[in-house]
Amino acid sequence: MTPSIFDLSGRTALVTGAGQGIGLAIARGLAAAGARVVLNGRDTAKLERAAALIREAGGEADMMPFDVTDAAAVREGVARIEREIGPLTILVNNAGIQHRAPLEDFADEDWHRIIRTNLDSVYYVGQTVARHMIPRGYGKIINICSVISELARPTIAPYAASKGAVKMLTKGMAADWGRHGIRVNGIGPGFFATEMNAALVANADFSAWLVKRTPLGRWGEVDELVGAAIFLSAPASDFVTGHVLYVDGGVTASL
Repeated sequence: MTPSIFDLSGRTALVTGAGQGIGLAIARGLAAAGARVVLNGRDTAKLERAAALIREAGGEADMMPFDVTDAAAVREGVARIEREIGPLTILVNNAGIQHRAPLEDFADEDWHRIIRTNLDSVYYVGQTVARHMIPRGYGKIINICSVISELARPTIAPYAASKGAVKMLTKGMAADWGRHGIRVNGIGPGFFATEMNAALVANADFSAWLVKRTPLGRWGEVDELVGAAIFLSAPASDFVTGHVLYVDGGVTASL
């Protein structure tokens, strides 16, 4: 093993939901490993701040804001990246939302909003990028799954449905596109201290439960996802596809 198998120099990576949290951490990590990163999201101000952080650290960062739940906008945005920035070698489908409510009280629109953002976007962006990768015979796609791809908790059944579907879509993409040299894998974060989980982090009872439930005894920090993202983006994982790598402090391994 040599460091070169983790080198991403000369590669271009699109990261959706890159303005904050997990997406920003992964984008910064890929840039530090040598990739030119394209930051996607709908909040231009957040993307500008994220790009500035990456450039200040010596990385290359571009912005391409578009709505990942809009198939036409995805096709136009990816075409612009390919035309104006360069061919995509890496895609990280990270955009996602959460909404908590008892399932019997869940509003139809909240269900559809979660499915559009967490699942439809993975299909739209993954398919669009793959259509560009296929003629080139190589690509790496990483879909951000969750421990909730495997487990469930009260009040988040629609989120669990979306993330379980992303896990299986990841396997389906791997099965369809492996013959074209495209590797498709997932990362399944456990409980991480992110903006989306701020209310849970602030909840002393939940945090105490989580510490006891997690073999490593703490919340995850977003930078701890970077190694998995670099591995699945780099030549080091060229014979890995259809796999979900859980980065969860042991949650899925323990009752």
